[in-house]
Formats: sequence, structure tokens, C-alpha cells
Amino acid sequence: MTQELRRTLGVFDAVVVGLGAMLGAGVFVALGPAAGAAGSGLLWGLAVAALVAYCNAMSSARLAVDYPASGGTYVYGRERLGPFWGWLAGWAFVVGKTASCAAMALTVGAYVWPGQAHAVAVGAVVVLTAVNYGGVQKSATLTRVIVAVVLGVLAAVVVVSLGSDAADAGRLGLGTEAGSEGGPASAHGVLQAAGLLFFAFAGYARITTLGEEVRDPARTIPRAVPLALGLVLAVYACVAVAVLSVLGAGELGRSAAPLADAVRAAGASWLVPVVRVGAAAAALGALLALILGISRTTLAMARDGHLPGALAAVHPRFRVPHRAELAVGAVVAVLAATADVRGAIGFSSFGVLAYYAIANASAWTVGSVGSPGVRIRAAVGLVGCVVLAFALPVPSVVTGAAVLLLGAALYAVRRR
Repeated sequence: MTQELRRTLGVFDAVVVGLGAMLGAGVFVALGPAAGAAGSGLLWGLAVAALVAYCNAMSSARLAVDYPASGGTYVYGRERLGPFWGWLAGWAFVVGKTASCAAMALTVGAYVWPGQAHAVAVGAVVVLTAVNYGGVQKSATLTRVIVAVVLGVLAAVVVVSLGSDAADAGRLGLGTEAGSEGGPASAHGVLQAAGLLFFAFAGYARITTLGEEVRDPARTIPRAVPLALGLVLAVYACVAVAVLSVLGAGELGRSAAPLADAVRAAGASWLVPVVRVGAAAAALGALLALILGISRTTLAMARDGHLPGALAAVHPRFRVPHRAELAVGAVVAVLAATADVRGAIGFSSFGVLAYYAIANASAWTVGSVGSPGVRIRAAVGLVGCVVLAFALPVPSVVTGAAVLLLGAALYAVRRR
């Protein structure tokens, strides 16, 4: 049985995988709590999140050129900083993103059949795990369909909102409306919003974690990552401006379904069911990409003995880490059936920011006199990750830090 995965993804497929991961529940959910934190400074928060995401993405893409293997920052941290940092990155990614998987599955259930959200969530996990089991090319094909649906729905929301009489450009004023505490939007509120919105950008890591399945990774990944991130930033900016202009920061901050509320306020209630379909499709796309990324990181950690060696097996026909995929699918299905983790955006953001902080620290060690931009981006990304992580709500910071400490303790026990 060969232990290498099959390289089948080109630039277009890699970009689609990144879009599918980023155009998930974030754009349908994260705008509300972010507006609650930043008020009408929401657009500044989006800009800060995009800047940090760009630095992280370019650091990851640079590292993927030297280490085109499954695992992403787990591999980069291990090779550039040492085994402990690789383990900590992998731990933060697997634990945080497993919770995110359950959240995405429950989002699908909540939109498709609210009365049976848990049952639908488990069904979605089973179906998408089966799709991933059949090969990464099948996953990329399904992701194309999902991305097309989501982009169509978001375009409809933007056109209807900006074209309505309810749209008011005055609501886009920066820092003039109240933040979450009732006072003027503050710098801390903007940073907290950026930390929450970072949750919506984090999917570009899926491109690098699939490094072993990309054709000519030295050329494909550095092209695919910034392209996918740029497209998503343009989409998010359009959606944020449209929704903010209709609802205003105050109402947006109180909304649990901001895009649906925006089209309703714009007088297009007929579009609400379409938005629900788009939200469900977006959550499916994010869930599909998450299962892909977690299973590949699990594969890399199992290869190094940090997880059971059986999880390192690669299917002889489909050339996918089938045992890792089944294990991830089983854990996520149990969480989706027994828990409600839709409030885990802050926790997931803390884990992902820790993950990318290690990626930027790894990229710093690659920087040289001939490529000073690598170190500049790595430094900005590292500082940005740390600042945004500790600007998150206190419960998210405490829980996230506790999980990282638990990971460090497990590593120490294993070493002993």
C-alpha cells in the first residue's frame, strides 16, 4: 500500500477549495457579532482581519513551497521550529476545527430542518465523509457546485440591498455608532471584530494542508492562496457594505441572521428562503473543506507517531487517508448529535490564530536577505495573530488558552 496521496489538483481546483472553505457560515453568521463589537467600525475590523489573513496566507504559501506535504502548519512548525511547536499547531487546528465542523453541520440542520437540526447535521457529516472517502477530486467537484450556489445567493443579497430604498450610505460612517457596550466604537471593539471576522477568512489553510495532493505545488499554491483570499475579501466587502447600509451597525449587531434580515428590510421577503438555501450550502462547503483539512493534518500527525499509526493509512485505490477521514467523521457526527457548538466562533478563532502565529514564526526562519518581504509579512502576521487572539471575548481567550495548555501537557506526558 502506497503512503503517498495522489496529486490531482490544479490552480483552479485549489482556488475553489479555498473559496469553499472561506465562503462558509462566516459570511452568514460572523457579521452580526462583529458589528456588535465594533459598531459602524465594522469595515475597519474587516480590513484588519483581511490584512492579518493576507500575511498568514503568504507565509503559509511560502512554506508550502519548501514542504509540499499534508499537514500544513503542523509540518512547517515541526521542520522550522521543532517537534513541540509542530504538535501545538496540529493540536490547535484539529481540536478547534473539529468543533467548527460540528458547528457547520448544525448550521446546515438549522437552515434545512430546524426541528430536526441534530439529525440533519449527522446526515450531512456522513454524506460528506463518504464524498471525501471517494477521492479529493470528487470533493473538489462538489465544492465547485456549492461555491457557485453561494456566490449566486450573495450576489442577489448585494444587488437587492443596495438597490432598495432602505439603503443609506450614511450608515457606513466609521466609528460613529455604538459598539457592544453602548458607547462609541473603540479600537478594542474594532480589534475584537477583526478577531471574530478572522473566523470567516481562515479557510485558505485548506489549500496548504492539501499540499500533497496539488500538482506542481511550488507554483500552484503561491498562486492559488492569494487569489482565493482576494476573491473572498472582495465578496465580503460587498456583502458587509450592503448589509450595513440597510440595517445599520446597531440592528446588524443584534441580528442572528443578518443577510436574511437585510433582504427582508430591503422589501424582498421572497428572497429569504433563497438566503436560507445559500446559508445551508455555504455551511456544507465549509464542512466539506474542514473534514478534508482535519483528516490531512491527522494523517501527518499519525505519520510522526503523535496519533495512532493506523490513522496514517492511505487507501490503495482512492489514495486518500481513509482511516483518518472516517475517524474525523465519527467524532464530528457524535458532537453534532449531542452538542450545540454554534457559539464556538470565538474559541475556533483563538485556536486558528494560535495556529497561524506558529506559521508566521516558521516563515520568519525562512526569510533571507534576498527576500525581505517574507520576514516583514511574517512579523506583521505574527503580531496581528497575537493581538487579535487576546482581543477576543474573555471566555474565548480563557477556553482557548486552556486547550493549548492541555495540548502542551499531553505532549510532555507523551515525551516522558
